[in-house]
Parts: sequence; C-alpha cells; structure tokens
Amino acid sequence: MLVVMKANATEAEIENVVAVLRENRNKPERLPGHTRVAIGVMGNKEYVRQDDILRLPGVAEVIEVTKKYKRVSREFHPQDTLVKVGQAVFGAGQPVMIAGPCSVESEEQVLSTAHMLKSEGVHILRGGIFKPRTSPYFFQGIGYAGLKHLQKARAETGLPICVEIMATEDIDLYKDEVDMIQVGARNMQNFDLLKKLARIQTPVLLKRGHAAYLEEFLMAAEYLLDGGNHNVVLCERGIRTFETSSRNTLDLNSVALMRTLTHLPVIVDPSHAAGRHDMVPPLARAAIATGVHGLIVETHPNPSKALSDANQQLDFDQFRDLMRQIRHLAAALPDLYSPEAIAHA
Repeated sequence: MLVVMKANATEAEIENVVAVLRENRNKPERLPGHTRVAIGVMGNKEYVRQDDILRLPGVAEVIEVTKKYKRVSREFHPQDTLVKVGQAVFGAGQPVMIAGPCSVESEEQVLSTAHMLKSEGVHILRGGIFKPRTSPYFFQGIGYAGLKHLQKARAETGLPICVEIMATEDIDLYKDEVDMIQVGARNMQNFDLLKKLARIQTPVLLKRGHAAYLEEFLMAAEYLLDGGNHNVVLCERGIRTFETSSRNTLDLNSVALMRTLTHLPVIVDPSHAAGRHDMVPPLARAAIATGVHGLIVETHPNPSKALSDANQQLDFDQFRDLMRQIRHLAAALPDLYSPEAIAHA
C-alpha cells in the first residue's frame, strides 16, 4: 500500500500517519518526492482499512500496490533511482559503459585493457576472478590474485571495478575492496546471497537468470531493496529459448517493459546474449535505442587466446569502433539521453 500525502502536509501529519501504521505492526517507509511525501507500507501484519487512513489529516490518497515486488515497483517509487559507482551515475542521462575481460588472467592483460578503456571514456572496469562454469574442467579463474590485478588497474586509471561474487563468505572482502558487486545469472535466485548483500550498501549489478521470468527477476531485486540496499542495477543478458543459433536470445521486450515497471536502472549485456563477437555491436546499438542506462561489454587484448568465452569478446580495435557507434547513436537520441552528459563523457 502507498499513502500519498498532500503537497501541504505538515511534518506532524506525516509522523502521525507513520505512527498509526506502526501501531498496526506494519513497516512504513517515507518516500520523499519532488512536491509531496509518500509513505510506502510494507509488512501488512495487520489489515489496515484504507478509509481509516484516508481520514487522517494530510492524506491525499491511498494506492494499493498490485505487484508482488513492492519496493522495486514504480507504483511504490515513481521517480527513477540513480545509482552511483565512482564518478559514474546510472540513470543520469548518459549510458554508463562497463567493460573488461571475461576473466582476469594476468596483471599485464588487465592493465593494458584498463588503460585502453580509460582512453575510450569507459566508466567501470569489469573482470571475473572466480568463474561459474558449466563444466568443472573449464577455466575457473585465478581467484583472489585477480582482485589484486584489478585493484592495481583501478589505482593507475581511476576506474572503479565491478567483480562477480560467488560465495557469501566473500561479502566482507568485496564490500571493502570492490566498487560494484555483480550477481551472475546463475546466482540470481541464491536467496541467502541476496539477503546478505542487502545488508551492505555497495552497489549490486544483478543479472537476470537465463531461464527466469521477468517477475522472478524483479522479485530477486526485491530481496536486495527489502533488506536495505537500494543501490541496485538490473542487467538483461539474454534468456534461453528454443533458438540455438546464438548463445541466448536478447529480450529487449523485457528491457522496454522494465523501464515502465521499475524505477531501478536497467542495462544490457550484449556479449553474453550473443556469445559471438560479431553480434555484439548490433545488439548493443539496439539496446541503446531502447534507452537503457548502460551496457556491459567484454573485451580482451587477444580474444583468440582468452581462457574463457573467447568468441564473444571484442579485440581493442573492435571495442573502439563500438564506442564510437554508441556515442554517435546516443547523441542522436536527445529524448533518451542528455546531450550535455554525452558531450562531457
């Protein structure tokens, strides 16, 4: 339930509504808006009659939130949420670019990639140190040594780092050493992990599971917000369908729909959606045309020698060309992206 206060409601009237809701063992949360305050009601431990709330001084209307996901829904939070990672802000009028290798393999690989990305205006460096692989015989990452390489790249370039987390026991390390924590598709419904990430404030990049319904995806995000972490960015990375000609099917339908259903920033991962480097640029352009808040793209100094997902990673020249295309396309869409933000990227 959402209690919308009148524009001229006093602080005393707002606090009175909060107190009444708490008396009924609900969890009210103030949601300041541009012109008025709304109060989100979570818990519903005891039934509260709408008519009783409407009679309280200062109350304009009471809205039932019909979605299973409450805090994630625009019904609960109409304004867009901005998520800041380093100097980058998701939802501030410029597509935020996250890029880097699928897996951290060596210090030289990471540093050369980071410096190239910095020169191209990329905002965040990504790299996997532990890799969830389908086969136990595939390369699994170099572990914590990889985090040291990423941190050195951050020190040299100023790029914040985004790293996928695999285990709950690493949360204390990640919250202090990583700028953005990625929850991969295979862990989207690892509820123990989500509950513990909800207790920290480090931004979380939540990827959609390859067989998850959109509602399931948003419900996974609900775990994070309900636990107190509102710094969440959603990532569409393709879903499994009957089509086998590419790795996954990029669900741009859901990308467009999420922009209406949720206030959280939404980005797209064309690398995992395609599984083929030649499909990454057109999928990235299509995503930008929907007005997404950013992209996450894989690039490698020498993709043919990459230890994981070699075929979907762009080499440096291909990545530079993609960045040129993205800048031109975003600049041509002033209704979706701020020309001033693009100009200063």
